[in-house]
Amino acid sequence: MSDQNPFGGMGNAYTTTVQYGGQNGGSAPGNGAAGNLIKDTTTATFTADVIQESRNQPVLVDFWAPWCGPCKQLTPLLEKAITAAGGTVKLVKMNIDEHPSIAGQLGIQSIPAVIAFKNGQPVDGFMGAIPESQIREFIERVGGKGGGQPQLAEALAAATEARAAGDVQTAADIYQSILEQAPDTVDAIAGLAEILFDAGDTAGAEAVLAQVPEGKGEAPAISAVRARMALAAQASELGNPAEFEKRLAENPKDHQARFDLAMVQNAMGEREKAADNLLAIVKADRAWNDDGARAQLLQLFEAWGPADEVTLSARRKLSSLLFS
Repeated sequence: MSDQNPFGGMGNAYTTTVQYGGQNGGSAPGNGAAGNLIKDTTTATFTADVIQESRNQPVLVDFWAPWCGPCKQLTPLLEKAITAAGGTVKLVKMNIDEHPSIAGQLGIQSIPAVIAFKNGQPVDGFMGAIPESQIREFIERVGGKGGGQPQLAEALAAATEARAAGDVQTAADIYQSILEQAPDTVDAIAGLAEILFDAGDTAGAEAVLAQVPEGKGEAPAISAVRARMALAAQASELGNPAEFEKRLAENPKDHQARFDLAMVQNAMGEREKAADNLLAIVKADRAWNDDGARAQLLQLFEAWGPADEVTLSARRKLSSLLFS
């Protein structure tokens, strides 16, 4: 096909949370879609199947490839959960081997990946072949229902609320309590590690991450914290942000200064400013540094997590730039 590889500069860097590679070819994982709740889409029909349809009800987009083993595990579970949900959400499947451009524009670098759309915009998502119970919880959340494991979910929600209110000590205590009872809860491990990292205790954060159970090291929450730590280490070598601001004041087209400033801003927790600076580069000169600003923005999305508010906001802005 004639589509240019949308993962600029990454070659064949499609990955899965379990394995990489395999044979291209084969059919879509999972069959037996119920009625019109589940369908395949293409680049040409994506707008109608997803953007427009999501204005009527939530639509989940399952990005997969024939060679992806975890995709073959996830998609049948997705179809089962969608059918059981009785029409609260729809499922649209997109083969990224045949239709790579949409996945690339949305920043999908790892499969399987599921992105939820509402009112024409991406609002939530996850990556990896997660368990059936988590799929049901995700669908219920997107579809507006409650459910799942109440006590654990409520505790994690309480920790999230405490952090949002600035009460990090309470959040840390909640995460500690969760881990005492359920030590394999990756969201609690990730949350506690992030709190320690934000407090400047990198060694403590590393020690908490070392407790991740075998087989869960690539969980999205854990990967996000590790990506944040890696980005911070990279940004610490860049220098004083005032220098980059001065260069931009003298020359607003100094994309390297804007890029470096975004990296420092992200390390300082100024996510929106970091995203806006990278988006400004994409808008001004998409080809700069081999599409480097967009590539860096996608790395930030991974670090922040697919459901993070700034990720969702910046992803919508990026989509508007790329699809307008």
